[in-house]
Amino acid sequence: MNSNLSGAALDAASEASVVTLACAGDRAAFGQLVRRRQPAVRGLLRRLCRDSALADDLAQETFMQAWRTIGNLRSASAFGSWLRQIAVNVWLRHQRDTDSFTTLEDAQEPASRAVIVESADLDAALSTLHPRARLCLVLSYHEGMTHSEIAGVTRLPIGTVKSDIARAAARCRELLSAYQSEP
Repeated sequence: MNSNLSGAALDAASEASVVTLACAGDRAAFGQLVRRRQPAVRGLLRRLCRDSALADDLAQETFMQAWRTIGNLRSASAFGSWLRQIAVNVWLRHQRDTDSFTTLEDAQEPASRAVIVESADLDAALSTLHPRARLCLVLSYHEGMTHSEIAGVTRLPIGTVKSDIARAAARCRELLSAYQSEP
């Protein structure tokens, strides 16, 4: 089904209205949602996988899955969290399919602290974290989710979420300590 609304009308419409149209099968409305939400989804996935091309592929898969299942969305106001859940699930499936998970103890240490300080950016620090810890940290700090929300999205026990965030944040603070201003 194509929208009877013009592109300008869709641009001006509230997200809830556009979501409602998309749930009814309106392709133009869903395209509008993709345009609105794509930067956030791609940003989340880039933080999680540290590979722009892969993140773009996973974002595309996220939106394809969202289009296939948007009719199941119960509330237009839940669209953002529903879409984020799909993105996380797509990333987790990719991790399982590529057997990218290691134990926290096996997570690769950087060659040296100087390498991280020289490259000096958050993505480099995040890349040293175990994928599960990186997921929890990104969802907490970048997406602003609570520990309970993260536990729900990742299906991890809340204690695991809390400890992963604490360890990952401490590791990032350590690696990025060169950015702290001198007292």
